[in-house]
Amino acid sequence: MSESQLWDDVDDYFTTHLAPEDEALRAAVRDSEAAGLPPVAVTAPQGKLLQLLAQIQGARTVLELGTLGGYSTIWLARALPADGRLVSLEYSPVHAEVATRNLARAGLDKVVEVRVGPALESLPRLAEQHPPPFDLVFIDADKGNNPHYLEWAIKLTAPGSLIVVDNVVRGGRVADPANPATDVQGTRTALELIGRHPKLSATAIQTVGSKGYDGFALARVLA
Repeated sequence: MSESQLWDDVDDYFTTHLAPEDEALRAAVRDSEAAGLPPVAVTAPQGKLLQLLAQIQGARTVLELGTLGGYSTIWLARALPADGRLVSLEYSPVHAEVATRNLARAGLDKVVEVRVGPALESLPRLAEQHPPPFDLVFIDADKGNNPHYLEWAIKLTAPGSLIVVDNVVRGGRVADPANPATDVQGTRTALELIGRHPKLSATAIQTVGSKGYDGFALARVLA
């Protein structure tokens, strides 16, 4: 058995017993695939982790950067109370359309607002509306802009908020300072900014699974 097959099998086992998908989640995957969206959504165990983090936070407001087909959005939105709010930013109108349908099917269209356009344009407009601080921010968009997304996340949160940055390992390439790839350099810059920022306490974790070798960073906003 190959290493990747073993990772898939373990993820399947975890999903079956700890993070079972209902029809809304399965349909979100099917519709995303049918629409030709890239297969980069979180796995079910990862989605359940996001949901648990939001619940542990007692989150009422969530900001997501990178909606894709809305799979992770569903997991996060289900952690919120009935009067909670999730704002998800998506660059692609096609992806946003698929996500909007998936969220409506899941009964979450009153909780989630998908905003379409470049996140670095949507974020200033969001800040101008002076929303309550977001309890959790999930950054899962183009990796080259991770430092800018992190800066906005800090501005839009408050002490006690949690920032999650996905896909920070880049298959191990993140450890190579000479790697010129935009995703690697953007991720390295973001991680180093987190590490030296006086308002953040953080760690990063390497993972393996159906999405291969990767990982995520967790940063808590301090007083």
